[in-house]
Amino acid sequence: MAKTTSGKAAGKTKNSSLEQLLNQQVANLNVLYVKIHNYHWYVTGEQFYSLHVKFEELYNEVTLKMDEIAERLLSIKGKPAATMKEYLELATVQEASGNEDTRGMVQALIEDFATVSEEMGEGIEMAEKAGDMPTADMFTGFKADLEKHMWMLRAYLG
Repeated sequence: MAKTTSGKAAGKTKNSSLEQLLNQQVANLNVLYVKIHNYHWYVTGEQFYSLHVKFEELYNEVTLKMDEIAERLLSIKGKPAATMKEYLELATVQEASGNEDTRGMVQALIEDFATVSEEMGEGIEMAEKAGDMPTADMFTGFKADLEKHMWMLRAYLG
């Protein structure tokens, strides 16, 4: 009986860790939504139009991904973070400073996307170990999207 209990505890720990990682991504994507919106409003210079449009595309995409992760959390009986306070406590990406120039905005997004992509890689492994293939698949798709965005943003910087 002790083995069964410890097996359940281990399973709960794995599930709890996965729920924490999912929540961290809900938080990251909400912080990124606000950050990218800031960049969308405050970008200036020769590349204003192209970046203004790109930033809008990115914050819309981030919103959809955040909602999908939150709904995945709910479907596995987790509880997604849902307040700014929680987002700022859980997120591993930082808010915009408000002082970024155009290149700084793009560089910050590359770095933030790299952070989130790496964490999603950890999430893929964690979900696979927990036998949660839907979560692993979701993270795999999101990671691929982030890698493509990083490539394009790096190309923009030259």
